[in-house]
Amino acid sequence: MAFPKLDVVSSLADAYSKDGTDALIVIGHFDTIDDSALAEKIAQAKTTDQRVGRDVLLLQAEGVPGQRLITAPTGPLNRDFDDVRQVFDAAHKAAKIAQDAGARHPVIALNNVDINDTRYQQAFLAAYLGVCQSLYQPLEAREAHGEEAIEPTENVTLVGELDADWAMAVEAGKRVARDLAGTEPERMAPPRFAEYCRQAFAHTPVKVSVIDDSQQLQHEYPLLAAVGRSSMAVERHRPCVIRLEYHGSQPERTVMFAGKGIVYDTGGADLKTGGHMAGMSRDKGGAAGVAGFMKTVAELQPEHLNVIAEIGAVRNSIGSDAFVADEIITGHSGKRVRIGNTDAEGRLIMADLLSHLREEAAQADGEHELYTVATLTGHAALAKGPYSALVPNGHARRQKLPEALFEAGETYGDPTEISWSRREDFDFVKGRTLCDDLLSSNNGPSATTPRGHQFPMAFLVGVSGLDNHGIDSSRPLSYIHVDIAGSGVEGGDWQHGKPTAAPVTCLAGHYLKK
Repeated sequence: MAFPKLDVVSSLADAYSKDGTDALIVIGHFDTIDDSALAEKIAQAKTTDQRVGRDVLLLQAEGVPGQRLITAPTGPLNRDFDDVRQVFDAAHKAAKIAQDAGARHPVIALNNVDINDTRYQQAFLAAYLGVCQSLYQPLEAREAHGEEAIEPTENVTLVGELDADWAMAVEAGKRVARDLAGTEPERMAPPRFAEYCRQAFAHTPVKVSVIDDSQQLQHEYPLLAAVGRSSMAVERHRPCVIRLEYHGSQPERTVMFAGKGIVYDTGGADLKTGGHMAGMSRDKGGAAGVAGFMKTVAELQPEHLNVIAEIGAVRNSIGSDAFVADEIITGHSGKRVRIGNTDAEGRLIMADLLSHLREEAAQADGEHELYTVATLTGHAALAKGPYSALVPNGHARRQKLPEALFEAGETYGDPTEISWSRREDFDFVKGRTLCDDLLSSNNGPSATTPRGHQFPMAFLVGVSGLDNHGIDSSRPLSYIHVDIAGSGVEGGDWQHGKPTAAPVTCLAGHYLKK
C-alpha cells in the first residue's frame, strides 16, 4: 500500500501491544489530560519546557512506544471559529516530527476532544488524513527514489472509533488527486495523465475510455480542441478526453463531473508574464479532484450511486496555431462563443464536457446532479481564501444541494463556501452582436473583475445548454460549479505548495458515507 495502512483499536493498552509501534502522538487541547499516566509525563515535561502543550514537541518518555511522546496541541476547541481542521493541522505537524525522529509506526490518540460536538464527530478521520497529507511525497520523487526510501511510514494505529476501510478509501482518492495535480507538466502531459488513470482504475469497477483522435475532438469537443490547437503539433502534448464511469447495482441517483485538466497553462496568446507562469502545471487540480473522488468510489463500490466523469486533459500552448481572442467558435451545444481572453481557457474545455453530460442526463431517467470542478479563477482565491467556492444553479439551490455540501465540508474538514449566481452574471456573458451567443470572458484579470468567480458559472450554464434545464423547464437539472483556486494547494502556493486534494473529502462525506 502506497500510503500508511490504518489500524483502529479501542485503548492505549491495545495500541501499545501492537508489534512495531514506535511513537505516541497525542492530539488535542492540553489544559487537562484524559489519561492519568500521560498526565504525569506531560506535567513533568512542563516543569522544564513551557512550550509543552503550546507547540508540537517530541518528548522522551518511558512507557510509550519507542519512548517517543509527541504532544500536538490544537488550541481551544470551544470557540465560535474552531473546527475539525485544527485536529488535521496538529496531526500534520506531528507526523513530520515523528518520521524525522525515526518513527515508522506511530500511535495516534486524541486528548480532550469532544467527539459528541458535531464539529468534531470526524476528528479521528481528520487525524489520520492529516498524517497522510503530511507524509505524502510527490509522484516524481517516488519514481526517482522508490516508495520505501522516501515514504517509510507504513502503518498508523489510531485509538478511537473509525471505519478504517472507509478512511483508507478516502485517502486512496486523495493520493490520486495529489499525484495528478502536483506532477510536473511533462510527466503528466495529457497522454500520460490518461495512462495514470488507466493504471489507477485497473481491476476496479470504474471503466476508463479515452478520446485522443484529433478529428473526433474537433467534431465533438470543438472548444476543447481550440484550446489544444497549438499543442497538436507535439505528439506528447496532444489533448484528450478521459471518461470514467461507475455504475452501482441499485442506483438512486447519478452524479456527473466535468473536470478541468489543463496540464500546463501558458495563457496561450494572452501569455502569462511577470513570473505568473510558474506553478501552472497545477492548473489540472479540478480534473485531479474528480479522478480522486472516482478512486474513492472505486474502493467503496457504493450500490446507490452512478458516477460519471469526463476530464479534459489539455495543454494551453503558445504557437503559430494558437487560438486567439476575438475568434468565434461553435461549441458542442451549438452555442457560438466569442473568445475574450485565451487565458480563460478552463471554462472552454469544461463547456464541451458539460454539454455532453447535460445531453446524457436530459435523456435519462432519475435524479442527476452535475458539477464542474476547476482551479478556475484568482477571484475565487481572493474572495474565499482557502475555501472551495460553490456556485449553484436554481435547481441545485431548490434541492438544497449546496447547503448539504457545505455541511459535509464542515464535518469532514474539507470546507466550502457558497456563492449565489445572479442575473448580473448572465448579463455579463451575453453575446454582444448577432455573430455570437456568448462571451467567454472579459480581457482583465478575474481578481479585479466584479463577481469574477461567479460569472464563469453563468457562461458554463449557457454554453453547455443547461440554460434549457433550469427551474422553468420540464426537465430541471441540478448543477454546481466548484472553483478550487483557493483551496487546491497548501498555503495558496501554486508553485511549491503540496496539493490538498480538495474537494475529495467533502464529496466523499456527502455521497459515500454510510
